[in-house]
Amino acid sequence: MKKFTTLHRFIHWFIAVSMLVLFATGFLRMYWMSKKTITAAISAELTKNNVQLPQESVVGIAKSIINPMFDWHINFAYVLVFAYILRIIYLLAKGVRYPNPFSKSSTGKEKLQGTVYSIFYILLAVQIITGFALMWELASEQALERAEQIHKFAVYWMPVFVLLHFAGITVAELTNKKGIASKMIGGE
Repeated sequence: MKKFTTLHRFIHWFIAVSMLVLFATGFLRMYWMSKKTITAAISAELTKNNVQLPQESVVGIAKSIINPMFDWHINFAYVLVFAYILRIIYLLAKGVRYPNPFSKSSTGKEKLQGTVYSIFYILLAVQIITGFALMWELASEQALERAEQIHKFAVYWMPVFVLLHFAGITVAELTNKKGIASKMIGGE
């Protein structure tokens, strides 16, 4: 029996690519391509060229620049939800494929690994729920502000998970699980 089935690898890489696109587009939207940044750049260029436009027009232009990039964020959010649900179903059907952090027979390393993966799945669920709440504006303005804060917190933890994931892969490759990275890419 294969350790990393084709479906397992497919789900893994769909989640990985989706997270990368979501992180990049979310980061761009918050900083370099925020409505405020783009609006300021347009206004500065208009002022430099002695052109006057109503603020509503400047904001409209900024949104027309930002929205196609953010459409990628939304589309990949749907991809992530699909992959996440598929992964949860897969975990339930095949049994948990990472160590149970609450098992008395688990080693310290296995408990750490299980804890990190459990946090990952919980925070991914939080990102999905808060992201869709924000997109569909499912709450009051105050609740949406809180949802945005929670969404950002869950997102900021993800690079930490990725670093821990790569560190774990490196340790595994250097110790008792040589070839684990190639198996996740090409199968066994």
